[in-house]
Amino acid sequence: MNQLLRVDHLSMRYQSAEGEIDAIDDVSFSVSDGEFVSVIGPSGCGKSTMLSLIAGLMKPSGGEIKIETQKAPKDALGYMLQKDCLFEWRTIRQNVTLGLEIRGIMSKENLEYADQLLSTYGLYDFRDSYPDRLSGGMRQRCALIRTLVARPEILLLDEPFSALDYQTRLAVSDDIYTIIRREKKTAVMVTHDISEAVSMSDRVIVLTKRPATVKSEHVITFAGGRISPIACREHEEFKDYFNHIWRDIDVHV
Repeated sequence: MNQLLRVDHLSMRYQSAEGEIDAIDDVSFSVSDGEFVSVIGPSGCGKSTMLSLIAGLMKPSGGEIKIETQKAPKDALGYMLQKDCLFEWRTIRQNVTLGLEIRGIMSKENLEYADQLLSTYGLYDFRDSYPDRLSGGMRQRCALIRTLVARPEILLLDEPFSALDYQTRLAVSDDIYTIIRREKKTAVMVTHDISEAVSMSDRVIVLTKRPATVKSEHVITFAGGRISPIACREHEEFKDYFNHIWRDIDVHV
């Protein structure tokens, strides 16, 4: 498979009241076309910082990030945040098309694509409703459709289920996984949840405590082929993957 994203010897330092802080130190990895990769590590190790660097929201102190797609990097990337960030005064359709509006690409083709996504993923009947009519899971689905409608090649997911209660996040992670696979998107997800990473990913990258470096990588394959996140959690191999990653994360610092 073609490599769409390459992170080469990435480092990040920033100033604080206590002085210079090393957040990331010499991180390298790649993500191939169609791959779902999760990045996990101790709390505060720099996972979200790394995602912001990939998205171009911050400039690294060292190293480089290469986006190998047909589009310009800003158009090739779609960023889904921890919270859905829907505007309560805009309808669902207006929320979904916000990115098109900002970029000035509200073409008939793109608007039809937005309606197609709303229809395919069960939100078309709510297109003229406001976000307060949606459940937490439906709001996250709406946020993902808003990200997909600009047709990015790589999705960046920053702990996208952390604001949901446990039962809802199980169902929504299954839902979002299905959408990403069906739309044939490449995804990089930052999460602190080992079960989430194992159940959704083709590969899990484990970072050390700050300053973050890559401690290990785990290729996730289940006998019988790719299955849904909920089914993965019930698979006999799930526990082994979970335990290997748990041992790699230094949770005592």
